[in-house]
Amino acid sequence: MSKIQLVQFDLDGTLIDSLPQLWQAVNLMLVELGFAQAPKQAVQHWVGNGADKLVERALTDALGHTPSEHEQQTARASFDAAYDSVAKHKVVLYPGVFETLNQLKAAGKTLALVTNKPYRFVPDILASAGLDEYFSHVLGGDSLAQKKPDPAPLLHVCQALNIAPEHSIMVGDSENDVLAAKAAGMRVVGVTYGYNYGRNIADSNPDWVLDNIEGLLDLLK
Repeated sequence: MSKIQLVQFDLDGTLIDSLPQLWQAVNLMLVELGFAQAPKQAVQHWVGNGADKLVERALTDALGHTPSEHEQQTARASFDAAYDSVAKHKVVLYPGVFETLNQLKAAGKTLALVTNKPYRFVPDILASAGLDEYFSHVLGGDSLAQKKPDPAPLLHVCQALNIAPEHSIMVGDSENDVLAAKAAGMRVVGVTYGYNYGRNIADSNPDWVLDNIEGLLDLLK
């Protein structure tokens, strides 16, 4: 693993526990639209494919059917406004994140962030969490035409930083991260403490499974 030069990270469920803010925003949206609030575990299972899918899943649950385009657009606007108001409040990092990022940087690794979260929310969240100085490249779910599990974002980062995919590794909590990395021709670490729709990340067959992100330091020695 000493040949790994670039470490690409997911955000939600990997570096930060964003579920409290996402849950709050979803419920603000649902209440504004006249629906009952959703339980936290339901929202946890809806997270992972970007804001459009999160909103669609919440609406489908509330309506009992797939929302119309108008219903989706109205709800997405409501969600964006709600999330904008809470996204950067009390951001919680998972144990070992600062230590891991600091030691990887000290070891000369290049770090990047590839999230399916809309980019407009990402800079403020990173700044609030104290993570804004760590990453050489940051992509949101709408930065390109494709998002994870498509490999395009991971390959875009490799190209932008002039590092071959075989010298990069992806770290995430979701099947999307595993599928994107494998399609991009890079190895992937799955962390067990994230969301992944309530499923065990090991079932997605990442190259390594870690219970704590600090395990990366041993892998990349």
